[in-house]
Amino acid sequence: MTRLPDTGYVPTAEDRASLDAWFAEYDARSARRDIERMADLAVFPLNLVSDDAAGNGRSAQWTREQFVATMTQVMGAGDQDITFESTRTPVFVSPSLAVVFSDSVMTAQGRTQHLRYADILIRRDGEWAFQTMVQSGWGDNL
Repeated sequence: MTRLPDTGYVPTAEDRASLDAWFAEYDARSARRDIERMADLAVFPLNLVSDDAAGNGRSAQWTREQFVATMTQVMGAGDQDITFESTRTPVFVSPSLAVVFSDSVMTAQGRTQHLRYADILIRRDGEWAFQTMVQSGWGDNL
C-alpha cells in the first residue's frame, strides 16, 4: 500500500499574514475596478469551476484576455468604488498551497450582494497568486 504524504501542514503567522495581505491588495484593486491589476495577481490559464443557469456544473480555463473581458463586463464601469466585507477561512495544504473559502458582502451603486466562493492560491518566489476560482453563477460565461 502506498503511503500518502502528510498534509497536516500548520501555517505560520507569516503564512497567514502574507495571504491576508494578498487578499487586501486584491480587494483594493477590485474596489477600484482595476481589472488589469487584478489579473496581475493571477496565474493563467486560470481554472474556473462554476455552474450555469440550468444547474449544470461547468469548468474552463480562462486566458488573461478572457478574465479581463468577463470581469469588465460583470463589474461594469463606474466612478464609485465597490466595497467588500469578507470573512475568509484559509486551509493551507502546504506553505505554498492554500484553499481559501470566502463569505463576502459586496456593495456597488447602493446594491448589496452576498457571495460565497473558494479560491486556490499558489505561492511562487514568495508571492501568492490565485490559480483557481470556484463560485456559482459563472457557468454561462464559460
